[in-house]
Amino acid sequence: MDYLDMTPLGDSAVLVKLGDRIDLDTHRKVQLLSDYLERHPFEGMVEYVPAFTSVTVFYDAMKLYWNRVDARKKILNQEEIPFDIAVRRLKDIVESLEVTGEYEPQTVEIPVCYGGEFGPDLEEVASRNGLSPDEVIRIHASGEYLVYMIGFAPGFPYMGGMDKRIAAPRRPTPRLAIPRGTVGIAGEQTGVYPLETPGGWQLIGRTPIPLFLPERMPPTLLRSGNLVKFYPITRAEYDRWEARSR
Repeated sequence: MDYLDMTPLGDSAVLVKLGDRIDLDTHRKVQLLSDYLERHPFEGMVEYVPAFTSVTVFYDAMKLYWNRVDARKKILNQEEIPFDIAVRRLKDIVESLEVTGEYEPQTVEIPVCYGGEFGPDLEEVASRNGLSPDEVIRIHASGEYLVYMIGFAPGFPYMGGMDKRIAAPRRPTPRLAIPRGTVGIAGEQTGVYPLETPGGWQLIGRTPIPLFLPERMPPTLLRSGNLVKFYPITRAEYDRWEARSR
């Protein structure tokens, strides 16, 4: 790969940077490495965490160190530390990914009830961009969004690909409690709050679909690399959906 930087993150993780900008090419590299580690974790690896331009790989330092013991000798390389071993293995993996081609993203459709009490900032987003609320809904629901990473709260998707015509800055003062399932806009990104948390995004609607599923594995509806499509539903449809999930 044309960009690769590996640095320690504490004493049991490697930060693997695969690019220096947020774009589709860097995301593809992040996803290829994540997919490989999901299918082929190396001995001593604990977990991996994909982000916008990097993948952090956590490892068990003792396992990595003692796995180097040779049956006939003592230690193969007394000076090699667990971080060096992890970097060596990850470099081999990253180099092999250049011939593996593409990954197939999964598309997830999410219903949203826009506006009203569910989207108190819809009017603000529309006014800021010289649009009507219905136009904002149409534009938002017609997009296809790439989940670059999960962060901030369990299952919170940071999604790119939103139309610049409905972009809006974060609120100057965050709200103290945003209900679960609320759909928001921040800059040119959109996202969904999986839990009730504080937040400063502009709120335009709400989905009855849970994004955080602690009883399942994996415990989140969305994962890095997914494509998301929103579609509008009425308040009556929202209420029926909620009733069925109780």
